[in-house]
Amino acid sequence: MSLLFSQRKSPSASSHVPGHRVVMFFLRHLQQAFASVGELWRMPVASMLTMAVIGVSLALPATLHLLLKNSEHLRGNWDNAAQISLFLNENIAQSQAQKVINRIQLYPQVSDVQYISSVQALAEFKQLSGFGEALEYLDKNPLPSLLLVTPTVQYSAPEGARELLEKLQQQPEVAFGKLDITWLEKLTAIINLLEDGVFALGALLLLSVVLVLANTIRLAILNRREEIEVLKLVGATNDFIRRPFLYTGIWYGLIGGVIAWVLVSLILIWLEGAFVMLADQLGAQIVLSGLDLTEFLILITLSAGLGWLGAYLSVMRHVYEIEPENQL
Repeated sequence: MSLLFSQRKSPSASSHVPGHRVVMFFLRHLQQAFASVGELWRMPVASMLTMAVIGVSLALPATLHLLLKNSEHLRGNWDNAAQISLFLNENIAQSQAQKVINRIQLYPQVSDVQYISSVQALAEFKQLSGFGEALEYLDKNPLPSLLLVTPTVQYSAPEGARELLEKLQQQPEVAFGKLDITWLEKLTAIINLLEDGVFALGALLLLSVVLVLANTIRLAILNRREEIEVLKLVGATNDFIRRPFLYTGIWYGLIGGVIAWVLVSLILIWLEGAFVMLADQLGAQIVLSGLDLTEFLILITLSAGLGWLGAYLSVMRHVYEIEPENQL
């Protein structure tokens, strides 16, 4: 045996090294992952257009999600729409009113109770109505004392607020209660509609991402048809051939997710002024928050997963259909 061949190790010897197959498995995947980046670089314009389409498709539902998330900060002020007004009986003493307050504050459904005496109510009415001088001629104060009851967050919904109102009206010192259920129900219906709309629109856009990637990978497979036929002639398996295309789909998704994150950040900067103005109108102080680390990782993981799924659907059909004997 020559010196050259005497220095070689037989394939069987290297394959028996502990962990050799595992290391080679990851090395092949790493090699094909970086090789797929080179395939994208060979067609930079077409690749960037595909990534931009993915980014725009993912940016829209992500932006709507952030707007809904920031709107949750405003709901703390909107919960005042569930504030219950309890009008006490006429000529009730302040000591009796205090007993009612203490009793109502023990309810687990109540967050806060505010007392407004008949004198305070009349003074506020004079200031706001503009009939101050005319009200001076009244023989007695026609306004009753009032309790403003704020429910807890769990009972700020229409059903819970209505249930609490019925319970509070059973107090003997209470003449009647008032709750603007109509406005509260409209508000809740609008928010639920927006949430359902975001979910439906997001599902459609995610489906469009999968279809765009599937078509892009299909064209890439057809462009390399002759190369795939040669690889199969020399004994390459279908798994070996399809792996670079799967990594290409993952890279499309990853970079598309980063583009979506950049677009969402720019959109939030543009909308910040209008959103803060709306918060001021509702009497709230709010600072728009973008995607946090967890949401960013979810966006990137989702986009990469969609890229892999689109590539997988295309590869499973077209790579397996290409066989050298079919061309004879």
